[in-house]
Formats: sequence, structure tokens, C-alpha cells
Amino acid sequence: MKKVNLKTFIINKKTILIAFFVTLSVLFISFVPTIIKATSPKSKYTVVIDAGHGGIDGGSVGKTTKISESSLNLEYARCLKTMLSDFGFNVVMTRENENGLYSPLAQNKKKDDMKKRKEIIEKSNADFVISIHMNSYTSSSVGAQVFYGEEDEPSKMLAKCIQNKFINNLQNARKEIKVGDYYILNAIKAPSVLVECGYLSNPKEEKLLISDEYKKEVCYSILLGVLNYLE
Repeated sequence: MKKVNLKTFIINKKTILIAFFVTLSVLFISFVPTIIKATSPKSKYTVVIDAGHGGIDGGSVGKTTKISESSLNLEYARCLKTMLSDFGFNVVMTRENENGLYSPLAQNKKKDDMKKRKEIIEKSNADFVISIHMNSYTSSSVGAQVFYGEEDEPSKMLAKCIQNKFINNLQNARKEIKVGDYYILNAIKAPSVLVECGYLSNPKEEKLLISDEYKKEVCYSILLGVLNYLE
């Protein structure tokens, strides 16, 4: 009978065990994306993020920095897109650069721009729409606030969910949602909200709005509101 080297046997046993656990780890890692996909809303929900203004339409202007609303809207829209995408949502942007959506030959560029936004939203089969804006007023008003279309209960519920997270997470957030007479709310069938992230006309709030930290807080609050809405 052939002798078995005990030392060799122990080494081979360790090698087999190591190989087993390595294989198990690889299998686990390979299944993680499947698990995440199965538990995430990616296959269920498409959200359109609409960065307001763009091109020749710069929107409001910062009181101190003179930053254009259109640029800031785009920054917030991109940040929100990253957060929603990381959580598994299918995200469609109406505007992904500084340009407007209107045709250069359009006589009424604002009207043409809004028409293009509506086309993008309808083509996407969006489950809901979030339009990003910055507010402005002659007084020293402050606070993030969400608007929804009149007599639109799903949109009102989405607005409430986001506003509640603003109240919990942001300083100076408005206490109530508000009906808004905006094209993006009136012309879209999917639940739609317009988020005024704050007042560029207020120097103190403008300082907050241009900071990366506050931008992330606002976008994270929107994400939490969306998740609450979908519960």
C-alpha cells in the first residue's frame, strides 16, 4: 500500500478549501447584480428629469454671483440623475447641456423649446417627471418648494412626498406645496412636479444653492421623496 505524505495531504486540503471559498465568493459577486436588479425599480420606473431653461433663456440670475439659473438647473439635474440611476431607475434627461431645445429657425423659441420637452417626455413613456428650477422674487424670500398641476392627485402626492423630505432635511424649506400653472405640469399626462430648489434672488440662499453640499442635500431629498411616493 502506497504511503500518504501527511504534510502534502494537509497542504492539498487547504488548497481545496481556499479554492472552494474563492469559487463561492466569485459566484456570490456574480449574483449581486442580479439580486440588485430584482429588488430595484429599474425595470419598473422611468423618470424624466427636466432641467429648466437653457440656451438664450437663462432664467433667473444669482443676486451676488450672477450665475444663470439654466446652468444651475443643469448641475442639479445631473446630480439627481446620478442618484436615481445608482438606485436603479431608468433616467431620461430633456436637456443634457447648456443649449436650449428649440430650433434655431423657430420664431417662438420658448414655445418650440417646451414642445420639444413634451415630445421627449411622451416618447420616454415616463412614469413621472421632475422639472428642476431656481426661484426668484423681489422680496427676501427663501425656501425650496414643490409645485404640481391643479386637480392632479398623483402629482400632488408626489409633490407632498418630496416637500416633506425638504422640510425634514433642508433649512428654510417651505412648509407647503403649491399649485403651479406651468406648461410642463399642464401638458404632461404622467405625474409631474416642478421643484423650485431655492431663491437665487436671496444672497444667503444663493450661496447655499451654488455649494456642492447643498446640491447633494436637495437631490438626496428628492430621491427620498420619490421612494416614499412609490411605497
